[in-house]
Amino acid sequence: MNPHRINKVVPESGQESVWDYPRPPRVEKSADRVVVTLGGLVIVDTDDAIRVLETSHPPVYYLPRSAFREGSLEPAAGRSSCEYKGEASYLSVVAPGRRAQSAGWYYPSPARGFEELRDRVALYPGRMDLVTVNGETVLPQPGDFYGGWITSRVVGPFKGAPGSLGW
Repeated sequence: MNPHRINKVVPESGQESVWDYPRPPRVEKSADRVVVTLGGLVIVDTDDAIRVLETSHPPVYYLPRSAFREGSLEPAAGRSSCEYKGEASYLSVVAPGRRAQSAGWYYPSPARGFEELRDRVALYPGRMDLVTVNGETVLPQPGDFYGGWITSRVVGPFKGAPGSLGW
């Protein structure tokens, strides 16, 4: 699909369009309060987040590994590569009675320009019981590969939906 023919949503006051995000992606600190719940337990509650913003994608929040409940992160099989950020390794997120397999990822040695992601973990919000940003429930980015976090703060359309492969 030609990206110039995409029906971009015009942001209202206080909103951001993912079509105004850059490529290569931008890393920015965020003071948003992020709370993640799995298995009835809060496994993360932090206001020390980093957002990665990339054209056509909702933000991905990277949270300090140290903010996770002890024992809630376990290594998982698999790796993937981002042309910008480098090679990612995967993590399973666990809570009593609940295991979200390969629900998070991190960059052990982030590429130049993305060093701030070291010691931070991103999560697929759809694999958690509940993820909130400043008290608002996060919706997962469409599709089964991307890990963007959709809130009322961002407008699309978002890559990952059917027909968006060529964006």
